[in-house]
Amino acid sequence: MSRFAIDLGSLRQGRTPVELEADARELDLPEDGWTGAIRGSFDVEKTGDSVSVRGTVTATARLECVGCLTAFGQPVRVPLEVFAERAGSGRPRDEAELERDAYMRFHDGRQLDLREEAREVLLLELPMVPRCREDCRGLCPKCGADRNEGPCGCPEG
Repeated sequence: MSRFAIDLGSLRQGRTPVELEADARELDLPEDGWTGAIRGSFDVEKTGDSVSVRGTVTATARLECVGCLTAFGQPVRVPLEVFAERAGSGRPRDEAELERDAYMRFHDGRQLDLREEAREVLLLELPMVPRCREDCRGLCPKCGADRNEGPCGCPEG
């Protein structure tokens, strides 16, 4: 069983807080792109065969600044919502149609694996143009010195 899956068999009816933790490899994320554990903190509500999961996924991404090429850690905290019904409770065609929607899932009654959803929300949250800080001055185009460390001595212009 995945460490980023909810054990539905031991889950009681009603609302239950659930904490999950996994490393990048378990979520099919590049290990060198994430530092430390990836954590999920969820409120899981079980009503019959229906399960709703609401909470947050937190991690630290290791990125490279586009301005100065410095590696830095970027904390990421994203909401995650998943609604799941037990497979076989509806028509197979309807289930296939609903599962294509990123909002609805189906479970087998034993576990609800959240690895795919967690991976997706983390990747979507990463900046397209990562910067180590808002006022990053970048590298000098002439000598390649990091302008964040001070002037390089090259003539302006």
